[in-house]
Amino acid sequence: MGRRPDRKGQEVMSSQENPEENLPAEQSAGHDEHGHGALSPADEKHPFADPGLPPHEHRIQDVDERAAKRSERAVALMFTVSMLATIAFIAAFVAIPVDKSVYIFPLGHISALNFALGMTLGIALFCIGAGAVHWARTLMSDVEIADERHPIEAEPEVREKVFADFKQGAKESALGRRKLIRNTMFGALTLVPLSGVVLLRDLGPLPEDKLRHTLWSKGKLLVNMNTNEPLRPSDVAVGSLTFAKPEGLEEHDHEFQNEIAKAALMIVRIQPENIKDKRELEWSHEGIVAYSKICTHVGCPISLYEQQTHHVLCPCHQSTFDLSDGARVIFGPAGHALPQLRIGVNDEGYLEALGDFEEPVGPAFWERG
Repeated sequence: MGRRPDRKGQEVMSSQENPEENLPAEQSAGHDEHGHGALSPADEKHPFADPGLPPHEHRIQDVDERAAKRSERAVALMFTVSMLATIAFIAAFVAIPVDKSVYIFPLGHISALNFALGMTLGIALFCIGAGAVHWARTLMSDVEIADERHPIEAEPEVREKVFADFKQGAKESALGRRKLIRNTMFGALTLVPLSGVVLLRDLGPLPEDKLRHTLWSKGKLLVNMNTNEPLRPSDVAVGSLTFAKPEGLEEHDHEFQNEIAKAALMIVRIQPENIKDKRELEWSHEGIVAYSKICTHVGCPISLYEQQTHHVLCPCHQSTFDLSDGARVIFGPAGHALPQLRIGVNDEGYLEALGDFEEPVGPAFWERG
């Protein structure tokens, strides 16, 4: 086996000086089989001569198994780094607080979580791509093959050729022989999708039983949304519509929007003899009834009230509820009646809740039952 000095004066193996018996059998069988060095002279039918493919030059990995092993270990290292980066991605997502920031030159102060997620996921994806490219360039067969065009229809001969080419490609990829590459590649490709699964956590925290409960509880005062003052029965006139919130809930609270979206209340005073539903009358106080303001269709706030009929209308999709008959649906796409809040009067004469809603407010959901 001949050797030649490289630019640094070191001796390297020259693939051009190797005897034919050291070359891969499928590549030393003859160049003309794949069109290497073949010439097709010009004639009347084909006026341009076919120069064929240039002679194939073997890579060092084709003739030196030690070089091939080094390439195999390099590819396996990239796939292993990808797996470690994916694990680091998941660990960063769980361990780093959302509000933590770090100084990165020249970016300045940035989110530590975003930086860690971007770096780890980028490394995981890059290493898979780099490993695949290095594998293809150093270990897979690089013999150029000229193939004539053929009809589109799948004739038996074509099917046989496709299967033969597939088997040949699988053989040349060395996937079965290079078990280290195969196993680490499968490991990297298996772990990377976990990054996307973990990101689903950003869709929001699990609701648990939060959809079934609001801030209303026994003894909570009904506070006027406009005046921010507790309501007395005398503040609610017959035929009027008043909006209320639970005592202690302020607009500057961090969770105000989430809580008011469940606890918003509308209060109407109806003559007791006009209330048709028995339970509604029992849960009212002197004809004052309190119902959830949240439409049971898609959760829009109800704001339109018709005094004569005691109907309330959702402005989004025109769902209509009868507040004199248990707030049942009389028109529109809403699926069920508005939940009623049981109310009474405390010792100081203020309207108060006697508990929470007995059913979830707003639209239906899977676990509602």
